Amino acid sequence: MKTLVILSSILGDRSNSKQLADHLIARVKESNPAAIIKVRDIGAQPIPYFDGNTAGALFTPADARSVEQQRIVELSDSLVAELMEADRIVFAVPVYNFNMPAQFKSYLDYLARAGVTFRYTPEGVPEGLVKGKQVFVLTARGGKAEGTPSDTMTPYLRQMLSFMGMNDVTFIAAEGMAMGEVAALEGVTLAKQRIDALVLNTAQAGLAA
Repeated sequence: MKTLVILSSILGDRSNSKQLADHLIARVKESNPAAIIKVRDIGAQPIPYFDGNTAGALFTPADARSVEQQRIVELSDSLVAELMEADRIVFAVPVYNFNMPAQFKSYLDYLARAGVTFRYTPEGVPEGLVKGKQVFVLTARGGKAEGTPSDTMTPYLRQMLSFMGMNDVTFIAAEGMAMGEVAALEGVTLAKQRIDALVLNTAQAGLAA
């Protein structure tokens, strides 16, 4: 099983969402030392923001693209390819001001391409093309908002990932990161316990290869 890990925090090694991703990676390696894991850190090495030039490049026919447009398309192609090649996808996404970091939203926009990661049927019904993936979304937030209207990121991500065909999605949140040391430790500990259980269940199901 190939695992793709996308980190998106701007805090580097101080990031709680990265701490959760590192914990999951360690547990996966314990389950299977031969596991193939690729990590892309768009917080430390951001991809260019998705703007009008980006959209223009993706909608320009291949034989009419400029050199710069071709570079943009090649970046999008590479992001899509590594997603398609993975069996398990881990998105480490902190919550900033009730939602995801801007760089992660840009990342999703590079992925969402008609005819590549989704399509519309002749009846106009959308169909996701990124199928058969096991997805974990690891997040951390300052307060406690899971299951409340303040958690605006979870429903958006669930919809966006489903639109591209990723329906097997598990969200794990470390909450209370800004509510004092005791609350923060409890939030991280509970999240890591959930990760341990998920990795164990995956291994027992024979999917940890």
